[in-house]
Amino acid sequence: MYRDERTETAEAAAEVTQDPVVGADLGHLLVSLQLTDSAFPSGFYTLSHGLEGFVQQGAVGPGSLDVLLHDVLRHGVGPADATALALAHRAAAAGDWDAVAATDRRLYATKLGREMRQAATRTGRQLLDLAAEVFGAPGVVRYHRTVTARRAPGTQAVAAGVVYAASGVPVRQAVAADLFAFCASFAGAALRLRLTDHRLAQVLLRQAAPVIEETVREALTRGLDDLGATTFAADVMSARHERAEARLFAS
Repeated sequence: MYRDERTETAEAAAEVTQDPVVGADLGHLLVSLQLTDSAFPSGFYTLSHGLEGFVQQGAVGPGSLDVLLHDVLRHGVGPADATALALAHRAAAAGDWDAVAATDRRLYATKLGREMRQAATRTGRQLLDLAAEVFGAPGVVRYHRTVTARRAPGTQAVAAGVVYAASGVPVRQAVAADLFAFCASFAGAALRLRLTDHRLAQVLLRQAAPVIEETVREALTRGLDDLGATTFAADVMSARHERAEARLFAS
């Protein structure tokens, strides 16, 4: 009886392993994990995503860190970068490279501060350059050439949309993964700015989970005309930050 149970278990495991749907889902998950890993050298670790500017002005503390993150997700990253990622993903998957570039230019134009534009394009170009080598997908290589030729700015969100689409990661999962990467980077910046500790940083990430889900849902419903953030305080903080005498982060 024992041997029969072991045989049935082995056969069931073999069926799961050979299931193309399960295999594809696992492959997509592995791509998402690699791209959101803090060790992936996209340049996110050089950014505070505006947090350092708030700290310099005394406008955020440990007790209001979660409120700021949630507001940035709902009114900044969600309507802008997450929406652009979703649009670029769909366009890249359909082979509509003009639409990808149009989304890229629109997102770049909505970033009012110089340092935010520079941060978006520096990390985006780095992502495309690295992904072209790591994943080698034709779509990534093609858009990397477009950005290198200066026919599109190469913002991080659009670059991520292209990479995820070329890797077969579903758009909903792609948007969620990139938003989590943003939150993890934000929490890492908070650690380095001594606004939190390692344990509370994990609490911050967990508390952001329902807001990420909400932000993903909203991003997937927007069109190109709806793309753009409304985080004016963050824009002001960024403008002050780029003129600060000392800076730990590039943004």
